[in-house]
Amino acid sequence: MSEDFGDGYKKYITDVPDFPKPGVGFKDISPLLADEQTFRSAIVDMGRCVDASNRCPDYWIGIDSRGFLFASALATYFGGGVVCARKEGKLPNADCKETYTLEYGTATLEMQSLPDIEGSMPWTAVIVDDVLATGGTMLATHNLAFKAGYDIIDHLVLVDLKFVPKIAGVGIRDLRVESVVEYE
Repeated sequence: MSEDFGDGYKKYITDVPDFPKPGVGFKDISPLLADEQTFRSAIVDMGRCVDASNRCPDYWIGIDSRGFLFASALATYFGGGVVCARKEGKLPNADCKETYTLEYGTATLEMQSLPDIEGSMPWTAVIVDDVLATGGTMLATHNLAFKAGYDIIDHLVLVDLKFVPKIAGVGIRDLRVESVVEYE
C-alpha cells in the first residue's frame, strides 16, 4: 500500500475526542460508509489486501458489529459467504465461544460452526473488522473461528491504529492483519 492509498480515505474518517470515554480518541468511519463511491473503493482495496496466493475465501467472518458491514460487502463483491462473530447471547444455536480480556473486564464472542459437508472442510475464511486497536478482539475471533473449524487464511481491517500497542500474538511475526488505512 502506498502512503497516498490510505491517506485518500482519511478525509472520510473523522476524529472524535473523548469518545466513548475521556482520553480515548474515536475514529468515526461513518462519513466513509455514507459516501457510495468511497465505500465501494475501500471494499475493493480491502479485498485486494488479502494474500494474492490464496483464492477467494469460502467465508468472510465479520466481527460484531461494524465488521458485519465490511464482511457483507466483501462477500458481495469478491464472492463467498458471511459468518458473524457476535457478542454473547446474540446468536441462536451458537456452539463455539471465546472469552477474552478487555482493559476494563472481559467479553465473549460466539459463532455457529458450519456442518461438515463431505469433501468441503475445512472452510477457508478471512476475518474482517473495521478498526484494529490492541488486536484483542481480532485474536479472540481468530481463536473462535479456529475452534469452529475454519482455516483462517487472512485477517483484514479498514483502519489500523499503529500507535496503539498490540497484545501478544498480534503483529507482523504472529497474527498478521492487513489494512487499507494506517495511523502511525
